[in-house]
Amino acid sequence: MSFSRRSFLVGAGSGLSLLVLTACTDGKPVPTPTSSPSRSLAIPRPAGMLRSKWTTDPFSLGSHSFLAVGATPQHRDDLREPVIGRLFFAGEATSNDLPGTVLGAQNSGARAAGAVADAATAGERIAVIGAGAAGAEAARLLTLDGFNVVVIEARNRPGGRIDTRTSKSWPLSVELGAWRLGKATDAALLTRLASLGVETNPFTGTLLARPGASATTENTVGPTAVKTATDWAAAQAEDSSLKSSLDKSGAAKTAASSTIDGFAGTALLDQYLASLATTNGATDSRLSSWFGIDEDVHYDRLVMGGFDALITDALDGVKTSLSTAVVGVAYSDSGVSLKLGTGESLKVDRAVVTVPLGVLQQGSIAFEPLLPFSHRAAIQALGMGAVETVWLRFDKPFWSTDAAAWNLVGTDDDFTSWINLEAVTGEPVLVGIVGGDAARRVAKLSDDQVIDSALRALVPFAGSAQPASQ
Repeated sequence: MSFSRRSFLVGAGSGLSLLVLTACTDGKPVPTPTSSPSRSLAIPRPAGMLRSKWTTDPFSLGSHSFLAVGATPQHRDDLREPVIGRLFFAGEATSNDLPGTVLGAQNSGARAAGAVADAATAGERIAVIGAGAAGAEAARLLTLDGFNVVVIEARNRPGGRIDTRTSKSWPLSVELGAWRLGKATDAALLTRLASLGVETNPFTGTLLARPGASATTENTVGPTAVKTATDWAAAQAEDSSLKSSLDKSGAAKTAASSTIDGFAGTALLDQYLASLATTNGATDSRLSSWFGIDEDVHYDRLVMGGFDALITDALDGVKTSLSTAVVGVAYSDSGVSLKLGTGESLKVDRAVVTVPLGVLQQGSIAFEPLLPFSHRAAIQALGMGAVETVWLRFDKPFWSTDAAAWNLVGTDDDFTSWINLEAVTGEPVLVGIVGGDAARRVAKLSDDQVIDSALRALVPFAGSAQPASQ
């Protein structure tokens, strides 16, 4: 049985440095902001904050795809099938080898460009809907092949779910979208980024700790429980959620009876599931036990030099129309007509559709006629994950650990995964990561509420910090 899961956005899973701290509350309530967290938490307010909003962004409606209960890799195959040689689909949701990743999206764009080139004749006009990694790569290759290419992007910027922010008030580029890669799995992408002068930083090491104590022991309870559950599920006649498989296989009960250096097994399992949610975007109640998990993925590089250079380079010289939403696609044997949000229409010979799965699921683009049943079934079956990040810039560190990533165990906070960029770049910047249902809760909070929630989660890391001046 092959299990497939890749991360498009960010997370703090296997292969990263871990700082795990214990608390003594249970449950996952919606965060309630306090009136003055700086005074009560004895840690400073950040000097700057930036956050992602992929869950509510109308042009993404989620972070990346995952295989939900009942979904299979065949649904990805079905989604990428051309429709009467006129419509071609690309994007990370159509990739079976590297779903949920920039490289998977990029490769899907190359695949779609090849399929168009096989079906089209020289000089045809090709529309590429979406200027993310898939669309940019498709447009680049089709332009090189001599086609008349136009890229149509609903956002006011290219990049899609690659979202680089630069500001004089920040000491480094802020990546609100994709930024985490693996030296082995993303070798080709890392080579291309290096050729563009985009900096990537190594991110390795493991530390398991709680206030006043630390150990090199890893959280083996969570991975062991999940492996037991997925092995059990593979022998069943029907797919089930990871949560159900953990219960029915006895893996959750076994985990509850375990301890590692004083950490309760149930809390360790919860922490691991929360960490998985920051990489696949799904809580265990939605994730397929058969196909939703891939334990062999290791990310050890962070993109810190401006990931959007990958997109701007690919689109160099390609006609690109920004702030232009496609709301309708009519197709026939004679060509494709695109209805734009401006009320205008555009006729082309063929179109490459690279919009995120969430947009397809929402029905934001009306297809006429309806897409084939296999495409509609795939769009409905696949899951769209939720991962959000918050970047906090401090004037100076209030923490004393040099661990690169922190995970809280046994807490009711939503922000349980953190990346400490001081350990990676030397800058006092922390990145909080939240996934699944927790990400959807956080997405509903105001900026001030997100900061308050983040600061509460950071209390165990405060070390010898002093209360901020009021």
